[in-house]
Amino acid sequence: MENQLPLFYGLSFLTAALAFAFAAYLYLWVKKQPTQNERIIEVSALIKAGANTFMRREYRILATFAGVAAVIIFVLLPSPVWSGNILDNVSMALAYLAGTALSAVAGKIGVLVATLSNGRAAEGAQKGIKPAFLIGFRGGAVMGLLVVGCSLFGVAAVLMIVGDSSILLGFSFGASSLALFAKAGGGIFTKTADVSADLTGKVELGIPEDDPRNPAVIADNVGDNVGDVAGMGADLFDSNVAAMASALVIAQSLSGGALANVSMVFCYAILGLLASVIGIATARIGKNGNPTHALNSSTYVTTAVFLVLTALATLAFDGFSWRIWGASATGLLVGVIIGITTDYFTDDTRPIVQRVAHASGSGPAFTVLSGVAYGFISALPAMVGIAVSALVAYQLCDPLGEGYAIFGIAMAAVGMLSIVGMIISNDAYGPIVDNARGLAEMGGLGEETIRTADELDSAGNTVKAVTKGFSIGAAGLTVISLLGAFMSEANTALAEAGKELITGFDIMSPTVFFGVLIGAAIPAVFSAMLILGVDRNAQRMVAEIHRQFNTIVGLREGKTKPEYDKCIDIATTGALRELIPAGLMTIIATVIVGFIGGPMAIGGFLLGNIVSGLLLALFMSNSGGLWDNSKKYIEAGNEGGKGSEAHKSAVIGDTVGDPFKDTAGPSINTQITVVSLVSSLLSSVFVAFSLFG
Repeated sequence: MENQLPLFYGLSFLTAALAFAFAAYLYLWVKKQPTQNERIIEVSALIKAGANTFMRREYRILATFAGVAAVIIFVLLPSPVWSGNILDNVSMALAYLAGTALSAVAGKIGVLVATLSNGRAAEGAQKGIKPAFLIGFRGGAVMGLLVVGCSLFGVAAVLMIVGDSSILLGFSFGASSLALFAKAGGGIFTKTADVSADLTGKVELGIPEDDPRNPAVIADNVGDNVGDVAGMGADLFDSNVAAMASALVIAQSLSGGALANVSMVFCYAILGLLASVIGIATARIGKNGNPTHALNSSTYVTTAVFLVLTALATLAFDGFSWRIWGASATGLLVGVIIGITTDYFTDDTRPIVQRVAHASGSGPAFTVLSGVAYGFISALPAMVGIAVSALVAYQLCDPLGEGYAIFGIAMAAVGMLSIVGMIISNDAYGPIVDNARGLAEMGGLGEETIRTADELDSAGNTVKAVTKGFSIGAAGLTVISLLGAFMSEANTALAEAGKELITGFDIMSPTVFFGVLIGAAIPAVFSAMLILGVDRNAQRMVAEIHRQFNTIVGLREGKTKPEYDKCIDIATTGALRELIPAGLMTIIATVIVGFIGGPMAIGGFLLGNIVSGLLLALFMSNSGGLWDNSKKYIEAGNEGGKGSEAHKSAVIGDTVGDPFKDTAGPSINTQITVVSLVSSLLSSVFVAFSLFG
């Protein structure tokens, strides 16, 4: 087996290069699609400029943060520089910077392609659903291929150069810290604009969703790109890297089969990317096809291809275990089941969304109450799925020897994220067709084209909810395996200090329970800070919209253009002001708990954080998705249609759900990953300096 690891390093680089080449082909294909409507070209340019301005300012702030963090890492990790291991510290700091850089590059290119695709998808909708779908999906696929290609390339390069999987935790922390701030910042931006545009446009003025008279409409379209493309791309890049890093850390600690298990992690990651390439290449829709079914079918094809390829690889290579394959397959299948159950609660052809739409006829209070209730119920199947996959993986791999049970859970996470290339493609499709719908309206392409774009957009909303559920489920398994990686790192430090090793976390221990209670509270406080950020920023933008309608002569009649740039600037400035405090709060809380209670308190902290965080993330993502599609269901002519009391109530429900599903909900799983990685990286510090550990 010793000679096979270099083979998998080489195959990792080759597969990543294939993904990059295919992404370049799709980019050129999208770029060739015609765009001739002058108004659409003008608005697309405004969206692109706004997105680039926000990301440039955001990345400038994050570069400063990353620079400071890299210096701290160099001084302290994996051990203080004055202890003499300066090369390890340099490697950790460089790995951290590489993680942030690759995540930023993937997000930046994704936004470039999304802003290139939206106008072309709008004009494609004039020809029918098929050409518009292909433009939207292939534009999103560029992001999917880049994210997975970058993560596989980065992990393989770091491990090949350094040889120590613990350095991968620094690489993963770089990806997750950037993802945390990018998702939070992008989410605050997009929901500031979305909430403001809906409240002033639909509720106050009774004008259409993407009416060009609304000063917030361009900021709303910019937000779709910086929040749902760059933000979610960074989020899933982080999840994929964290899953591989935790599996590799545990694999290297296993006795007897470390090389075989490390090779198996890379092999499955390679085959997952290949399966995604095949799924993307074969994605099709008929002339009058259903876009939701087309997206889901591509996911099922990718899943089946991955299961077959990994089974053949397990059969072909010595040292690969069928039990570990079973754990990986379980994770993937549970991920698909989580996606199906999320679809049931958020698809507007299903009864749950229609019940919330019907309740809206009685007023906004009933919209909110029913949405909250169904959102909480929707968390149960996913939580059960995560629990079952962890339990099955644990039991399958436990007979292989000490440490293999946790490795099985880590491989279940790798399995669930194996088709992440397809998942991101579906997710990025959503904001592209959302923008396309707005551009079709602003470009005056006619009601038939807008209806086609609405159908594509509705599918995007449903699939976005599914991908959020999938990514949260994957984060759940990943952080369980990161808990195993934390135990491994902490036990190494405890052994060096001559202290008793950790075998588990007893919640009856006051130290562990102390950590559990604080860890459980952090996701709620983190969510509140992000939602309050949207609230404060949206109030500023609503005031600006009122100012423009009250002072700009001819704006209400459509004779004068609004000052779009003022709203974009409010969203940008406010988002950048709000994104740092919430992220820093989670990191500082982790450090304080570690210094007070040591590794045992951190174990409890992570347990509480995982359970509370997963519940809140699933609840907020699903309730937000069902409110959004309830509104769209009414706008399609049901329950009284546009302008009815049910519609006004549904718009209010949607504005409540916007920061739930696109700001706080999907940011929580990144928050969980960040605190898990901080805990692992600082485990030796907590062992040495805790008050009660």
